[in-house]
Amino acid sequence: MSAPSTGPLPEEPVAGGSRARRSRADRATGRTAALFRFLRPRGRAVPQETEPPKHPSVDLDSCRQELARWQHHADSFERELSRVAFERAHLLAWLAALHPSSAVITPAAGLGGDGTHLLRLVAGEQQLSWHLLPKDLPLFGHVPYAERNTGPLQRDGPGALEQAAHIRSHTRLLAIEGTLFAVPAEKQPSARPAEH
Repeated sequence: MSAPSTGPLPEEPVAGGSRARRSRADRATGRTAALFRFLRPRGRAVPQETEPPKHPSVDLDSCRQELARWQHHADSFERELSRVAFERAHLLAWLAALHPSSAVITPAAGLGGDGTHLLRLVAGEQQLSWHLLPKDLPLFGHVPYAERNTGPLQRDGPGALEQAAHIRSHTRLLAIEGTLFAVPAEKQPSARPAEH
């Protein structure tokens, strides 16, 4: 057999059991620290104390600056939208003038009594329609007015996607037709340099 060790055992109480108590407390603290290390997200440092909160007036000033900045953006977008709507109304009035045989204005159904109307016309053997705001109606004085259920354009037109697809294909056909039937410009005789 081997000789017994001469040192005290680790869990052996010394001086009234204080070592055993300290050992258990150390083990509990070690377990808690290990648990915290395990639960802490990897790769991140332990958060340090944050700086003291700012004064409320500083936050209020920054909020007011943000509000002014976003208001400026909103005003800019509103001006651009107004410009686009103005241009759209004029282009629709021009389109209606190009199709005088089929263009008609009718009241819009189902949109309430806000005075919205529809411009309807036939292009490429398909009915097309656009909503018109009451403020744009004076541009369409050259277009006849019809009640909703009268005339050849009484059914609703295609949806927005089908209408856009039809306009694209009709535009391509018109462009091809224009190229095929265009009269070529006569070539100008080039002036020859005078011979010496």
